[in-house]
Amino acid sequence: MAELRMDQLPTDPLLHVLSYLSYRDLSRCSVVSRRLNELSKHNPLWKSLCCKDWLLTCAERQKSGLSWYLLFRQYYSDLGRYIQFYPVLKRCWEQMKSFLQQRCPRMITSLKEGATEAELNDIEALIGCRLPDDYRCSYRIHNGQILVIPGLMGSMSLSNHYRSEVLLDVETAAGGFQQRKGMRGCLPLTFCFHTGLSQYMALQPAEGRCCFESFYPCPMAQDPSAIDMFITGSCFLDWFTTYVQNVVNGEFPIIRDQIFRIEMSSSALPEAACQLDSRYWKITTSDGNVEEVQGPGVVGEFPVMTPGKVHEYASCTTFSTPWEYMEGHYTFHSLANKEEVFQVAIPRFHMVCPPFREPPAPTKTLTAHLDHDDGDDGGDCCDGDGGSDNDFGSVRGINMAGLEGAWCPRHI
Repeated sequence: MAELRMDQLPTDPLLHVLSYLSYRDLSRCSVVSRRLNELSKHNPLWKSLCCKDWLLTCAERQKSGLSWYLLFRQYYSDLGRYIQFYPVLKRCWEQMKSFLQQRCPRMITSLKEGATEAELNDIEALIGCRLPDDYRCSYRIHNGQILVIPGLMGSMSLSNHYRSEVLLDVETAAGGFQQRKGMRGCLPLTFCFHTGLSQYMALQPAEGRCCFESFYPCPMAQDPSAIDMFITGSCFLDWFTTYVQNVVNGEFPIIRDQIFRIEMSSSALPEAACQLDSRYWKITTSDGNVEEVQGPGVVGEFPVMTPGKVHEYASCTTFSTPWEYMEGHYTFHSLANKEEVFQVAIPRFHMVCPPFREPPAPTKTLTAHLDHDDGDDGGDCCDGDGGSDNDFGSVRGINMAGLEGAWCPRHI
């Protein structure tokens, strides 16, 4: 039986086999023989890889003027170290922007262009710590957002308290890098104008934290890592993708940038004017129990809604289980015809109680050290207020001129 040589094999079956290979294995095949070298550069093979690894479209390929093979090489030379993270993070960013475009377009305009490799390298040199590749990858896509309100990472209103968190650009984050006790080696991810607090990512495995875990420090706790609030994660990828999926899936609803805001469209006809009569809430606890709450008005008020009218109010509820969700409706009557009654649905939103994490008990050696602190860390702990223990979230280096135009909702 005659020996079958590689160069005698038909092209189509070989290309079909090569289509199952990753970019790495396809590149290895190119050095096996001249025949495989030629076939491994077949454009449709690299089109599939460009779509899979870089999420590139035919329009982008056409605009570049390059073949799919050369386009893959171009992207790999720039972003190759992030190839395991890039498609996931790029898809998350696109999902977030597509979602916000219809609901809160001004958040999209606040996003900054991606940082360069050189800029990220400079930040690492400045803070003396390595940035994780998933963080770097996301910041190559978008370098956070400009300092505006509402923030990309969520807003909430409770009683007379309002907070809105921006996703910090890497330069501002570096200005808030912490090396003080309780926050050693921590880089801020977000910043809230109203409270001065941030969510952080640990860049060093220090003080009971794992390297690259994200957390929300509580200023009231002796150990700031004892209580986690909002989204936490074992890495930046986990933290960011979990948040995006919660937003896109409606777990964190966006209602005209605000929660508990009632507004009638300015394009509505004058005869559409109405008045709020009552509200109804259905509260479902994590153990499956359902509680229904209904009553007149909202916080004792019966707002009249006319075209363009906005009514904001603050309310609250108590937790009986670690997490719950609420949904319901408002009931209105028409001012033109008081017999005409209708309901407006309130989308479901979730409430999660921050998990408590017992801080490690201090050793006698550590206690003695703290009792006899000679002040070496005092400068790190003080950001202009005499070393207050309540400024865990302060971010140095923020340009306050960026706050021009920022607003805080007025509660009625």
